Amino acid sequence: MSAERVDITIIGGGPTGLYALFYAGMRGVSARIIDVLPELGGQLTALYPEKDVYDVAGFPCVLAKDLARDLVTQAMQFDADVCLEERVSELNPVDGGFDLRTDEGLRPTGTVVIAGGKGAFKSRTLDVPGWDTFWKNGISTHVKDPEALRDRRVLIVGGGDSAFDWSWALRDIAGELTHIHRSDRFRAHERTVEQVVGANESGHLDLLTFQTVQEIHGDDRIRSVTLVHTKTKETRELAVDDLLALIGFVPNIGPIAEWGLELEGNTIQVDSRMRTNIPGVYAAGDIAAYEGKLELISTGFGEAAIAVNNAVHHLDPSAKVDPGHSTSSKAFK
Repeated sequence: MSAERVDITIIGGGPTGLYALFYAGMRGVSARIIDVLPELGGQLTALYPEKDVYDVAGFPCVLAKDLARDLVTQAMQFDADVCLEERVSELNPVDGGFDLRTDEGLRPTGTVVIAGGKGAFKSRTLDVPGWDTFWKNGISTHVKDPEALRDRRVLIVGGGDSAFDWSWALRDIAGELTHIHRSDRFRAHERTVEQVVGANESGHLDLLTFQTVQEIHGDDRIRSVTLVHTKTKETRELAVDDLLALIGFVPNIGPIAEWGLELEGNTIQVDSRMRTNIPGVYAAGDIAAYEGKLELISTGFGEAAIAVNNAVHHLDPSAKVDPGHSTSSKAFK
């Protein structure tokens, strides 16, 4: 099915892309979703699956991985084509649509909705001896399964939301949990920092400031690290089984920058209908930019609906942009 032409192709499998896929199905058009990651969900599953999300309508509180699961279930009601671990490299206009080229071949489509967040993201790494040697042998830049860290000696590096979220989540799972940061100033949410500081004071973990990793040691996998104090330059050895370098990521829109779209930094300029400067190409979510933009999941949902409904009208000018109420939609009869 992947080589067949579809009406709408969504680039990006995060929350906005998944909601766009659902909306395409509800509007009765064929759709495909393409993502460079091995599973749908975007940052919800790749970066912070155990993080509580509070600002999605209808959910007083929901785990990121559970939100991703439900978005996938909602999106996959209409037999869409899913292409994972593929990067779209070219946007080639053809009569009445586009030929998207990925590393797996051509993906013909009538319209395109770019919902790629801030682009493909690459996790930041530590430039220290031992990183390359023990990468994936005790070193990771995200947490796939918290239970895999139960009763183990875990070192978390970082001062942002991801580091503090996981420090709090793993405090009663890890056997020994140490959290280090290069200074005493953190970028994480104030409430989460307060929780981790409290856990440090109660002995559930060790929060060490002005510490960085100088070297990583081991045999077939990581066994210890050398820490260095950023001010005094004193060093200490710390036995660890797992090192989580949660120090953020570098966004990169990659080949999208070469498609002739109107860009501002890592974002695509759109109008009130989520249209880009290329007819038939729309953008939604964090990658879309306009005056008054708010980078929120809830905003992305609305932008996805606007983009898809206008894409449907672009495909068939006789089709209404306004989809009407879902309760009366033929898609659910």
